[in-house]
Amino acid sequence: MGIFTRLTDIVNSNINAILDKAEDPEKIIRMIIQEMEDTLVEVRSSAARAIADQKDITRKLKRVKEAQAEWERKAELAISKGRDDLAKGALMERNKLGETFEHYTAEFAYITESLGRGEEDIVKLDSKLREARVKKAAITARMNSAVNQVRVKRNVHDNRINDAFDRFDKVEQRLDRLEGEAESLDLGRSDNLSDAFKAIEGDEALDKELAALKAKIKGPAAPKAEAKKAAKK
Repeated sequence: MGIFTRLTDIVNSNINAILDKAEDPEKIIRMIIQEMEDTLVEVRSSAARAIADQKDITRKLKRVKEAQAEWERKAELAISKGRDDLAKGALMERNKLGETFEHYTAEFAYITESLGRGEEDIVKLDSKLREARVKKAAITARMNSAVNQVRVKRNVHDNRINDAFDRFDKVEQRLDRLEGEAESLDLGRSDNLSDAFKAIEGDEALDKELAALKAKIKGPAAPKAEAKKAAKK
């Protein structure tokens, strides 16, 4: 089973469980991101183990080759001494090591192939994780907007608000009645002392304006006429 197949199964299982509980979309995308992050950590850990295994097998292959060379040297030595029996034994040991070498070589190739697939998975998963984080930001923004719209519309259509405005209207009606009562108390009453003084002050101001207007009409000749009348007397 591939890493993405397993991840898809886990995510789908959790999503179905969340949908059954009618959870919000933001929680779903957050869960997906968490699964992807956990899977990415797991894949990287597997890759680290594979790299370590590669290094270990490389060391083993080196030791096997060195051992093969040593048994071949011993076989040559035995031949030079006329000990074909020892030479055959040395060659048998060398051949056994050859089988071990092939086993390690096949294991190294398998690990290398797995590591390559793991690297591809890491690249793909990292790309999908970035994409999921971008989607999470977009979904979160849409979710917040939708929640705010619902809250506003609920408030607009909330009967409690209508009741509150009805109470405002009743308060205004009560104030209108109180103001009407206050104004009605002044109806039919004579001018008070303050109004009388205001009238007097108004008349005095008019008298001054009238005197000034008369003086303007008479002009400069008025003082001379007054002087002649005084001389005749």
